[in-house]
Amino acid sequence: MESDLGLAGAVVLVTGGVRGVGRGITRVFQDCGAHVVTCARREPEEPAGQFIACDVRDPEQVSALIGRIVDEHGRLDVVVNNAGGSPFASAAEASPRFHDKIVQLNLLAPLLVAQHANGVMQRGSGGSIVMISSVSATRPSPGTAAYGAAKAGLDNLTASLAVEWAPKVRVNALDVGLVRTEQAHLHYGSDVAAVGKTVPLGRLAEPEEVGRCAAFLASPLASYVSGATLKVHGGGEVPAFQAAADVDREGS
Repeated sequence: MESDLGLAGAVVLVTGGVRGVGRGITRVFQDCGAHVVTCARREPEEPAGQFIACDVRDPEQVSALIGRIVDEHGRLDVVVNNAGGSPFASAAEASPRFHDKIVQLNLLAPLLVAQHANGVMQRGSGGSIVMISSVSATRPSPGTAAYGAAKAGLDNLTASLAVEWAPKVRVNALDVGLVRTEQAHLHYGSDVAAVGKTVPLGRLAEPEEVGRCAAFLASPLASYVSGATLKVHGGGEVPAFQAAADVDREGS
């Protein structure tokens, strides 16, 4: 299925593309025939694609990363800004330094990577940038308040960049919901399946399912899609009031 998306031979950068959702994204683009470059701060035990160490919060490292990709491959066609995340922390107790780092990783770093990528794409034949955002951008995010706020900013940034950088560069986002990764238990506890049942589709997403959505937005099939935010959340969340509502839904 992936081989039909028109991405064969494309040069793709997936930030944080070595584990979790990022690894699923990397696998999908590889299945599409793309040459995938991944980056993270530290080299993983099992790297996927061509790995280049980079802290995406550091302007000099990002500049060197994009420069190396262009030097080695001659172009950059797609960027998937996936690196991000946040540990649980009470907003009342977390330090200003903690909040600063969360916003830096989840909002400012994607902007930094996108700026450098856009410079290359505008000089060449254009390209596509996909931001991996979160459903936390559009609903309360207790325990990860700064993360939710940063992702809300990322969704807005996506729309703004799509206007500024058109027509050569398309910019879109995915608002991702619950995903089954190797660290899912750290977020959802020991009974991940029970958490999945709270989703209308009855389960958590697999990383590759997020990857297929990213590949679609990056592909020629989405050539007239820019500034969009696609919800990848299995139907979202069942409204909490329904569990308490005393109403005969079957009728009488």
